[in-house]
Amino acid sequence: MDTALTRLAGVRHPVVQTGMGWVAGPRLVAATAEAGGLGILASATMTYDQLAAAITETRGRTHAPFGVNLRADATDAGDRIELIIRERVRVASFALAPKPDMIRRLKDAGVLVIPSVGAPRHAEKVAAWGADAVIVQGGEAGGHTGSVATTLLLPAVLDAVDIPVIAAGGFFDGRGLAAALAYGAAGIAMGTRFLLTKESTVPDAVKQAYLDRGLTDTVVTTRVDGRPHRVLRTEVVNQLERAGPARGLLRAVRNAARFRTLTGLSWPAMLSEGLAMRRGNDLSWAQVIMAANTPMLLRSGLVDGRTDAGILASGQAVGLLTDLPTCAELITGIVDQAAEILTRLGGLPQ
Repeated sequence: MDTALTRLAGVRHPVVQTGMGWVAGPRLVAATAEAGGLGILASATMTYDQLAAAITETRGRTHAPFGVNLRADATDAGDRIELIIRERVRVASFALAPKPDMIRRLKDAGVLVIPSVGAPRHAEKVAAWGADAVIVQGGEAGGHTGSVATTLLLPAVLDAVDIPVIAAGGFFDGRGLAAALAYGAAGIAMGTRFLLTKESTVPDAVKQAYLDRGLTDTVVTTRVDGRPHRVLRTEVVNQLERAGPARGLLRAVRNAARFRTLTGLSWPAMLSEGLAMRRGNDLSWAQVIMAANTPMLLRSGLVDGRTDAGILASGQAVGLLTDLPTCAELITGIVDQAAEILTRLGGLPQ
């Protein structure tokens, strides 16, 4: 299926697997790439050395293009950008807007820059700075999310910029791809749907916990890290919602210490990242400290399988998912269904 996204990234199908922390590793990314989609490694939960090893492993599993998701406010963001350039990774994606000089450095080296945005003004800003495309994420999406539904946010962003726009939030099958293309998008991006595939390294028991959920079983909470976060509704989330501010900050400090030990970051490095996060996102110090909750709570659920102690980020689409296909089965099924729908409605887009 030929779209602006497939031509830009050199992939066969306009389907993107998002860079989910603790989930989007070499096995999942390579399987997505081999199936013709664009897989994106999640580097925010990796050290620099782990990212370098993950890129090498992914390249050993596939010769197809793939991407790496970066934190623009990470203290070693410059080093990671140089690694991506040196390893000739095809795409650099960002959850937060990268600085103009980051975009320029990547583009000068031939790397595509595709930030995620949650508002038309954000899309206009990164487009003006030279971004090659944007992923626009509606409120149905899992993880950090906004309040505007994809069906409204997508056309607003399409009207605001003239670069390819990839739709995210609420997509899980070929009907969604057909609808996104009809809006004018260049493709779709999915997280929860790829989390629930055979190549996903999430423990089987956790996958089943996702499959058991319905359309109303996610909740948007600010008690994980101070920002709106869509997750599965669990007893852990209920406890966070009931906990007072002091208890929440104490938990965050403890998790910051655990994350420092896990990643090898020094306290000065973590403080530097906190300062960058505070400036870049207009957060209070309490919110910055709370942000330390996110990596460890997600790791407990998605890596350790502790559904009783971890947070499980999830899009609302989880309520419509009932199976665990391979990435090849998933992408082929989505593209075939979308092509059949578009053909029935009057022809594939040119």
